[in-house]
Amino acid sequence: MLVLSVTRKFIKKHLLLTISMIFLSVEAMSQVPSPEEMWRIIQEQQITINELKARLSDTDEKIQQNIEAVEITADAIESSTMRSSVSGISTNKTTIGGYGELHYNNLSDDRLNEGGTSADDSLERTDFHRYVLFIGHEFSDSIRFFSEFELEHSLAGDGAPGEIELEQAWIEMDINDMHRVKAGLDILPIGIMNSTHEPNTFYGVERNKIESEIIPATWWEAGLGLNGELAPGWNYDLVVHNGLVVPTSGGSSFRLRSGRTKVAEADDTGFATTGRIRYTGMPGLEIGISGQYQSDISGTADNFDVQATLLESHLIWQHNSGVGLRALYARWDIGGDTGINPASINADNLSGWYVEPSYRFSIGSEPWGEFGLFARYSMWDERNQISGDHRYEQFEQISTGLNWWPHNNVVIKFDAQWQGAKANVDRVLDGINLGLGYQF
Repeated sequence: MLVLSVTRKFIKKHLLLTISMIFLSVEAMSQVPSPEEMWRIIQEQQITINELKARLSDTDEKIQQNIEAVEITADAIESSTMRSSVSGISTNKTTIGGYGELHYNNLSDDRLNEGGTSADDSLERTDFHRYVLFIGHEFSDSIRFFSEFELEHSLAGDGAPGEIELEQAWIEMDINDMHRVKAGLDILPIGIMNSTHEPNTFYGVERNKIESEIIPATWWEAGLGLNGELAPGWNYDLVVHNGLVVPTSGGSSFRLRSGRTKVAEADDTGFATTGRIRYTGMPGLEIGISGQYQSDISGTADNFDVQATLLESHLIWQHNSGVGLRALYARWDIGGDTGINPASINADNLSGWYVEPSYRFSIGSEPWGEFGLFARYSMWDERNQISGDHRYEQFEQISTGLNWWPHNNVVIKFDAQWQGAKANVDRVLDGINLGLGYQF
């Protein structure tokens, strides 16, 4: 009986469970949409899809309209209808830049009361040495213009210490991808600083004596030239230009720097030509050699021809570790003529050289930037400014100091210098120099 009772309970329990599952299945089946309902749902979804397609098409059309509007605006800017009404120059083809430098010099004359002279040539001076503006313009992909406009010593005019100068104004045209022709007023391709003299690009406050007395930088002439690449890493410059008009008498006789006409009604200048070859095929390295021939550096107004040649070579090396080196040698050979003999005042051979090791290192992000330490030894021929003596004697100078670049185009400089001379001269200057410079 017990077994029968348990069996009945088991059957009843499972029978109830089975009946419940059947009812649930029927109810679930009753919730499945009919074919008519499915068709209605599909039609509603199709309407939604068509609306989305229409909106997407409208969006694409608006995007295309915006693209066309941008293109039309860009074309208008490049066209003459958008040129400046003042200058007539398209602003997106014109570039403006420049540089400037402020100097403080505190130098004492160590030859005071020596050599029979009592003149005190010590110097304590603050001077905004130069303010320069660059203006360039691209007429086309193959024709361009560049100019450099400078104000020296802050004030120019009658009785003022400075002057306004046009140092560059030339047109360059591409012959092909490798060679170009240039005409106008341009910096001569000689030395290091004559071509690259912005204050943030060199050590020391003042430009070195070799590249101001032997190479009278900054030195520009009017001429016609070619430049380009001979092979990977090898480039050349060749310029035919007017020459110097160097005095042959007086206190500045045969001083090359005094012979610059600056292309300001440059009368009586002789024929001259300058060439340069440089190798820049390795990162951080430049090796250059240049030469110049002048048919008559005394000018063509007299009856004398004083021919002269200049040879220059230089090395620039900057390793990625920060170690750097600059070295340069330059020499003039000046021939005499009847009635003019540069050898009589020791000016037939004028030369100079320097070597400058340096180390540049980073302190951190702005405003700390980078620091650079340098030392330079220089030797050059310069006027001794003593009457009745050989006009030119050999000078030497040791310089050392530092540059601080809070930004790559902004520099603060300090250096100390010690000068000496191989013979009797009027002055030698020892002391310190401070400078502030920038480029943009």
